[in-house]
Amino acid sequence: MKLLSTISARSPILGRYGKGDTGIVGVQIDSREVQKDNLYAAMIGGTVDGHDFIEQSIERGATAILCSKLPKAINPLICYVLVENVAEALGEICLNFYDRKIENLRIIGVTGTNGKTSVCTLLFDLFRLRKHTCGLISTVENRIGEKILPSTHTTPNIIALHALLADMVDAGCDYCFMEVSSHAIEQNRIAGLPFLMGVFTNITHDHLDYHKTFDNYIKAKKQFFDRLPPNAFALTNKDDKNGMVMLQNTKAMRYTYAMKQSADFTVRVRENDFSGMQLQLNQQEFWTPLIGEFNAYNLCAVYATAFLLSNCDDSLPVQISALGKVNGRFEVIQGPRRITAIVDYAHTPDALKNAIQTINTIRKNSVNLITVLGCGGNRDQAKRPEMARIASELSNKVILTSDNPRLEEPSSIIEQMELGVAGQNFKRILKIVDRREAIKTACMLANPGDIVLVAGKGHEIYQDINGTKYPFDDKIVLKESFELLS
Repeated sequence: MKLLSTISARSPILGRYGKGDTGIVGVQIDSREVQKDNLYAAMIGGTVDGHDFIEQSIERGATAILCSKLPKAINPLICYVLVENVAEALGEICLNFYDRKIENLRIIGVTGTNGKTSVCTLLFDLFRLRKHTCGLISTVENRIGEKILPSTHTTPNIIALHALLADMVDAGCDYCFMEVSSHAIEQNRIAGLPFLMGVFTNITHDHLDYHKTFDNYIKAKKQFFDRLPPNAFALTNKDDKNGMVMLQNTKAMRYTYAMKQSADFTVRVRENDFSGMQLQLNQQEFWTPLIGEFNAYNLCAVYATAFLLSNCDDSLPVQISALGKVNGRFEVIQGPRRITAIVDYAHTPDALKNAIQTINTIRKNSVNLITVLGCGGNRDQAKRPEMARIASELSNKVILTSDNPRLEEPSSIIEQMELGVAGQNFKRILKIVDRREAIKTACMLANPGDIVLVAGKGHEIYQDINGTKYPFDDKIVLKESFELLS
């Protein structure tokens, strides 16, 4: 148990009301999770105002309330802490609740539309090769050293995040590599975290259902770099047209990486096929099993991060060349009849275009590309026709199917996607609502030597339909489909 006065130290408090100091055994932002002697933080979200649940949290045992507006009736047995911004104050409170131990953890945040998972996972694997104990917070999974924890969000809520980072310190981790989503930045989920470094990968069309405009989306990403302290590093992709925007107001030390222009760290692709790439990175050449320009950018960001954090020696390229592929990110599966299948998480127009262009730079003219593509339900609808347009223009055959339809009608999503297909490309389109049948059909249509790209779900092992998550793994379905061809 910790005193409220102790854990609220350094927080910008406007006033205290009701009961004096009190002991706190836990902090919650969900009133349904509140237990005896908890502090309840009344967060204001996009659709729900936590202040509406203050009484419910007290009934469940809360003895202290963190709020930005006081309730009409003050309970004399409860301590109310009034602040201007609950999320920002909560960051300091969580730091204190866990004895500020995470200030001893080197936290590297990676943000951008595409590449976050790959960069974080590759950094985690690289630093483990370099004999460090590391933590990972990603879309695919969370890791504390060898321990694997399930991931439900790209970036967890603020309390879960501080608890997870504190556990990493207790387990002896000295680095944590974490994805930082635009939602998490805007919702202050990363408040109080002492980032040592921020990495920007790229920014393209995504999440406009939440941010409303592309400008708002850019500003959300930029906030992360604006808040970095002077002793931190800020690394950005100079080739992205908004890359340098991220560095405009940052107090951190600024560095750039690029492929198409001069930068602090540069990468060139010397060879590229389905077995891997030969890269030149800051005058050093090495081979990697990863494929495509987008992975060259990812590896350049990884190299630059490692170099800045630990001033690495000549062993760094050798260690980077030993890094394997990331789950669900351009994973190659060889099938019968020399058919090559690729599973990729591409769920934005830019990621899909990158994946298909990578394939098209490698495949011969006689080889057909069959793309299986769906779009998620209850998400940004504007990208649906654009993704179908890209697939139909750059593939020989496209099967439009379901992704995670969630609460939407799958056939309606497919109809919206089809609006992006130009008239001359309609002959390339098939519509199969059932994703399993779509993948199976793609494999049956493939001639010897052809390529099947299954895009959108990548590492996911479920399909979300009407609120229920059914077991579904693109890689398993591909292998089952290949067995029918053997």
